[in-house]
Amino acid sequence: MAVLETIRVKLGIFITVLIAVALLSFIIDPSTLQSVSSSMSSKYDVGEIDGKSVSYTDFQSEVDRLTAINEIMTGSSVQNEETQISIRNAAWQSLVDKYLFIKNAKAAGLNVGEEEMVDIISGLIDSPVFTQNAAFCDENGVFSPALLSDFVSYISLDETGRLQLYWDYLIESAKTQQYYDKYYSLFTLSNVVNTLMLTDEIEANNNTYDLEFVMVPFGYTQDTTVVVTDNEIRKYYEDHKKYFKQSASRDIEYVVYEVLPSSSDVAAANDDLVKVYDEFAAAENMKSFLLANSDRQYDNHWYRAGELNTVSSAVNNFVFGADNKGVSEVIANGNTFYAVRVMEEAMVPDSVFVKYVPATSENVDSLLNVVEPMWITQTVGFEDLMAAKKNSKVTISGLTFQVVNTTAPVAKKRVAILEKTAVPSKETVNHYYSQANTLATKSAGKYEKFQAACSEEGVYAHPVSRMLESASKLGSIDHTKEVTRWAFEAKVGDVSNIITVDNNYFIVAALKGIHKEGYADVKEVASQIRDVIYMDKAGEKIAAEVAEKIAGKGSMEAIAEALETTVSTKEGVAFSSLTSQGLDPKFIGAASVAEDGKICGPVVGTIGVYVYKVTGRDTGAFYTEDDAKSYDAQKTQYASQALMSTMMTDADVKDNRARFF
Repeated sequence: MAVLETIRVKLGIFITVLIAVALLSFIIDPSTLQSVSSSMSSKYDVGEIDGKSVSYTDFQSEVDRLTAINEIMTGSSVQNEETQISIRNAAWQSLVDKYLFIKNAKAAGLNVGEEEMVDIISGLIDSPVFTQNAAFCDENGVFSPALLSDFVSYISLDETGRLQLYWDYLIESAKTQQYYDKYYSLFTLSNVVNTLMLTDEIEANNNTYDLEFVMVPFGYTQDTTVVVTDNEIRKYYEDHKKYFKQSASRDIEYVVYEVLPSSSDVAAANDDLVKVYDEFAAAENMKSFLLANSDRQYDNHWYRAGELNTVSSAVNNFVFGADNKGVSEVIANGNTFYAVRVMEEAMVPDSVFVKYVPATSENVDSLLNVVEPMWITQTVGFEDLMAAKKNSKVTISGLTFQVVNTTAPVAKKRVAILEKTAVPSKETVNHYYSQANTLATKSAGKYEKFQAACSEEGVYAHPVSRMLESASKLGSIDHTKEVTRWAFEAKVGDVSNIITVDNNYFIVAALKGIHKEGYADVKEVASQIRDVIYMDKAGEKIAAEVAEKIAGKGSMEAIAEALETTVSTKEGVAFSSLTSQGLDPKFIGAASVAEDGKICGPVVGTIGVYVYKVTGRDTGAFYTEDDAKSYDAQKTQYASQALMSTMMTDADVKDNRARFF
């Protein structure tokens, strides 16, 4: 009975919830529920492209695909941070192309058909995706349709499917590139400058004028009689609201404790090297010895004179100096200590021309099988190729290469470097952590207490204004994404706990302000608007005062005397020429249409008020038709570069990747 009663109670609660949801569906508009659901789910979206949400799963799938492509192209699965960022950017651009650009290109009447793709693959239509791909170019760097055909024939033999994946990527890239070429051609070729426009442009740049003028500067002292009201600020804001659109950002202050090795830690590093110095000098298996005892591992690199300066000039001087026998003395460079031993000397070229020699029974599972002979420089893992003789064969990691040719050999050396760098001890780390913990504890999560604690502890709080969600660096400190994430989740006035960055920094941050995505609140930009309005009103006031002082004055000298200044002159001023850049743009525009010989003004400029007279004009021929066409081509290029950003703005593309990466 007790069990039945429990079921009855729980079922009753469930039914009650169902009824409540049903009632809500009558009270609340379904679109509202959908909006709420969308906003909740959008938190987990990487972005939105032309109204289509891009989920984290979809984006990561594209990243995984391009990561596999990168591994095929480079032959390595090792990826540094820079490579990962590049792949994520490529993945995002791929989705933008798919959901926005190609859609717009098709809407403009463009298309890339199957026959066109055949012409691209065969080389009848030039596509850099194929013609600039080293795998499909001969030894002279010229695109070879035969090599491309050979590659295609190997695809069916590749059981891993990797070549098919790469081929699909190439086809997709070439097709997208063709859409871009057509769209940009449509845009640039439709930007026509007719003969009349060209003639006007040439005339405008060849017509110059000479000026006499006086200028009354605005000055730096604030005029208290010029008042800007809140209503004027509000009106200016509404009239210019589009200029106050902003991305989401945060204002923070942070204190950073950098964990540096103490003097004791530095001494310990030196002692550690000295302890194994004799073993280093006598070691026969240097690779194993350095693996167990050194911060720097042994490499087979052939160094030429000067290259070891990147390690230490003292190291380079020992290796390539006259007294380089045996082992060097301990070399100190800051917190790092070295001992160096020359292992081998030889005449070695900087690069070699090699060809890959496939085994007859080998399955085609690598792009190497279709690569023509090529010049390669010294790279990790392929150092033995550098010292090989012409026509000899060298096997590296199961791959056989034949050295066809080499550059002129130069003297080089292989060296072993025993390296010990001082690292902060546990005691040192605890010392810095204790300092950070004291600040965080005294702050107690409140900004006011944070300020007081900074003053009490004698530490400086670094200010950061309008930090974007994509920020991953604070000053010179990299990898501070955790600080950014905290700031975008915190409330104004919050203070963080200790945030550890790369085990090298302890950071305590405080959130001072939040700027939401969209349009800046009028309060945020009020001071900026007040300055603009003040300058306009102050200029009008000065212009009125100038007009009153110069009334009835018939010469520029008399005007200058009335304004307690001097007459300035400028010759060869052109409305559209770089020769005019030293003058106020507003003044240049007004003077370009002034009547010759007539005193004009006052005109309010950017930095002052002007009274002026055009004293002469001249028509030259220095600005040619070629200059005009070149300038128009530059304008078209600048406009075309803004096409994608304009397209993305119109589609209200939202990039939220910074929340996840």
